[in-house]
Amino acid sequence: MKSKGAVKFFAIALVLVSIFQLSFTAKTYLVEKDAEAYANGNVELERNYLDSVSRLPVYNFLGIKKFTYLQCKERELNLGLDLQGGMNVTLEVSLADLVRGLANNNADPNFNKAIEQAREALKTSQKDYVTLFGEAYNEIAPNAKLSAIFANPSNRDRIKLSSTNQEVLAYIHDEANQAIDRSFQILRARIDKFGVTQPNIQKLEGSGRILVELPGVDNPARVRKYLQGSAKLEFFQTFDNPEAFKYLSQANDILKKSLVAEKSAPVGTDTSATAAADTTKSALASLGSASKPTTAAADTSKKDTAAADQKSFEEFAKENPLFAYLRPFADDKGMLSTKGSSCGTAAIRDTAKINALLARPEVRLALPSNIKFAWEYKGFGENQEGVIMHALKTDRDGSASLTGDKVIDARKDVNPTGDVEVTMNMNSEGARIWKNLTKNNVNHSIAIVLDDVVYSSPNVQGEIPNGRSSITGSFTMEEAGDLANILKSGKLPAPTRIVEEAVVGPSLGAEAISSGLWSMVIATIVILVFMVVYYNNSGYVANFAVLINVFFIIGVLASLGAALTLPGIAGIVLTIGMAVDANVLINERVKDELLSARSLKNAITDGYQHAASSIIDSNLTTLLAGIVLYSFGTGPVQGFAITLIIGILSSMFTAVLLTRVITEWQLDRGTIIKYSREFSKSAFQNLNFDFVKNRFKFYAFSGIIILIGLISIFTKGFTLGVDFKGGWTYVVEFSKPVSSTDIRTALETPFGSAPEVKTFGTEGKYKITTTFMIDDQNANVSEIVEGKLNDGLKTIDPTAKILSSSKVGPTIANDIKVASIWAAILALLGIGLYVLIRFQKWQYALGATIALAHDVLMMLGFYSIFDGILPFPMEVDQTFIAAVLTIIGFSINDTVVVFDRIREFLGTHHHETNKQKVINDALNNTLNRTIITSLTVFMVTLVLFIFGGDVIRGFNFAMLVGIVFGTYSSIGIATPIVIDFDRKNKK
Repeated sequence: MKSKGAVKFFAIALVLVSIFQLSFTAKTYLVEKDAEAYANGNVELERNYLDSVSRLPVYNFLGIKKFTYLQCKERELNLGLDLQGGMNVTLEVSLADLVRGLANNNADPNFNKAIEQAREALKTSQKDYVTLFGEAYNEIAPNAKLSAIFANPSNRDRIKLSSTNQEVLAYIHDEANQAIDRSFQILRARIDKFGVTQPNIQKLEGSGRILVELPGVDNPARVRKYLQGSAKLEFFQTFDNPEAFKYLSQANDILKKSLVAEKSAPVGTDTSATAAADTTKSALASLGSASKPTTAAADTSKKDTAAADQKSFEEFAKENPLFAYLRPFADDKGMLSTKGSSCGTAAIRDTAKINALLARPEVRLALPSNIKFAWEYKGFGENQEGVIMHALKTDRDGSASLTGDKVIDARKDVNPTGDVEVTMNMNSEGARIWKNLTKNNVNHSIAIVLDDVVYSSPNVQGEIPNGRSSITGSFTMEEAGDLANILKSGKLPAPTRIVEEAVVGPSLGAEAISSGLWSMVIATIVILVFMVVYYNNSGYVANFAVLINVFFIIGVLASLGAALTLPGIAGIVLTIGMAVDANVLINERVKDELLSARSLKNAITDGYQHAASSIIDSNLTTLLAGIVLYSFGTGPVQGFAITLIIGILSSMFTAVLLTRVITEWQLDRGTIIKYSREFSKSAFQNLNFDFVKNRFKFYAFSGIIILIGLISIFTKGFTLGVDFKGGWTYVVEFSKPVSSTDIRTALETPFGSAPEVKTFGTEGKYKITTTFMIDDQNANVSEIVEGKLNDGLKTIDPTAKILSSSKVGPTIANDIKVASIWAAILALLGIGLYVLIRFQKWQYALGATIALAHDVLMMLGFYSIFDGILPFPMEVDQTFIAAVLTIIGFSINDTVVVFDRIREFLGTHHHETNKQKVINDALNNTLNRTIITSLTVFMVTLVLFIFGGDVIRGFNFAMLVGIVFGTYSSIGIATPIVIDFDRKNKK
């Protein structure tokens, strides 16, 4: 074999990279175990510990580079929310509100009618809202001009009365894109306040939606309220650092006295004061000890130094309770080191403690009533571990001097000197307030605050009389654009609304991990044992390839930062089964060569050479299905697709190249490699089934089943999943026996109609689906629906517990449904095109495409027939589409191998006049491989079906049906189609 060195190098490199990436997972696990031991069951203390080490080095990789706990956490293998619990939310910016805001809430009836019409059309259309609004307005008022509605002083440089409707719509499109960017910035700043590890936020390009994932969230209602709340933009006067330092010093002295007094308080002291003191002292103690950890983050050889540092810190904290955590901009002699509103810095992990100290009653009484402290929105330092605190000056009622609704426009610009700046315009009322504000604060700072976070605190250089201002600083163009977007959040509030949501409780997540891991372990053992039993010691090489393949998949997932989900585990398990296919192909070809009395070395060489073409063809077609699935799927479907794609690429490398290097290495050492045992040596050999002659029986058999399935589809139909029709889904666990009828009856009154209720896995769990209030735009609608659900459940079981919930709005449901249909169509067309190019005959492409359509119709028919009969949910949803596309990939894999063998036989026996006999011989010759491969994948899927958990049981049932009919169609449908449409072969 050529290029052995390159294969070895790549394999070793991939192993090292995987080890490196997975080492972060191991390190974070060890640190978290130390935190768990330190906290001894105290969740708050455990969180404080992890916060304290978050930006401290905990991992020294080979003495080359140090990584903090936070950096390790960012690089570890992520678990999906279905495995660890948490909340997944898709938000959509309310562009209808934005359009109204751009038009200054114009009362024109045609305008308002067009807004509502566009909102309704959005539920079933793939066009964006602004385009639909333009079409609706043109339909309602074909001769009217949008400029008459949108032209106003705030956009006079963009919209004039003479502007065409297309120009106005282009302006609205631009503002809509900015609103989405603005919402993304605001949400990104907000999710950092939830106190969860590894939060994720991303814009879903082209859809105007924003995805937020929050692992471990224990208060979904708070998250919904916070994510959907309107942004609060304010302008505050500020205290200069010298004055702020004076007040902070007073606070530090007061805290010192009060903490000492609380420590010496007698037993009969007021309990509320003592409780507050205990809370503060425990927070200080936990923070002090965790800030200098001696177990998880520090090397054991430095214990004495760590202990000394700890003692030094505690002594300083006794004298300076506030300044132990807040470093003021002054030296130990009180000499100030900066001007402006910035009054100190702190580690991000300490900000909550500082806020608690400054909020104590004795401190608030001593400080001026109009002082307010706020943190800057971005950190500083190598790891962004530090943050600046600002001293704000409120009005007498505690409010800001100016609110953001007075800003009518803001944009980034470059001034005549070439510096990047942000220009800001205000309305007449804002200009009046701004004039007085700037006049009274010359050479002082005015802080720009969004949601109580300081985004900028520019110094006022002079009075600004006309409301037009420019903010300069060391901005990049991107930073200037961000600030301009923030300034516009007051005038153009575009609230976000939750259109899709999934909440998974920790108990259900733990159950998913258990079932997922068990299914993977059992499936792997089944495959490993089978390969050794059937293929003798060559099976050990195949098993090594399977195991290293799984290791590569997990390592690459960690490298890409992708999350491992329960469908992802299913993808890995299926990849194990499909990876065996390549090894089976190789082993069967080597067995064929050995039966031809060739030497072992030559048989192995020829076996790998002849199998390579089939392996590459079959895997590339499956890869195509995986790519389509990833491109059109969302959430868990994408998690399944990415593991499938990685697994296919990895298995091609391990099966075709790595196993050959290992096999040839064994041969060089004199090892005798056996490819069969006595019972398997002649298994499935010398078969002579007349598939070609019986093809019309296959047509009739398939036609009858498809006809029955179609009758069921058109009469009974399907149970559409919530992600296809929209609605709410809850998984509820009851503590006593109840029936689905009892649940439906109990919920009919609060919901106004009876919901769908189905058993969900183990006894006592039910899946409840309803469309109650799904069209409601109220920000609190989730709490309202959940409240109604609880009201109904209490009548039959007061202790019933909601394990998980999900919401899919009608707009996103339509998008998912359309995307799924396109995914299936494109997969069929793409695979058909590949087969046409690869085999150079349209008959092969037609046979493959018809066989795939046959498999899909079989799955649809079985799903419709057995829905409501089998004891698990059989909903047509994204997961079902994932199963369909996976079976398309598996079936075409099998079909391509069969076609490849037919092409080979036709080439070898080109002098044979009876082409149908040659094709029949090819089918019998490949039957061994077809049965073994299908059997291994079927066994793996059966293990998943039994042990993989309730969430993916319907998916696995669809897979089992698809595997059976996919294997059958490769021989009984695809090949006969080629024969009957190829006149040469027919003749």
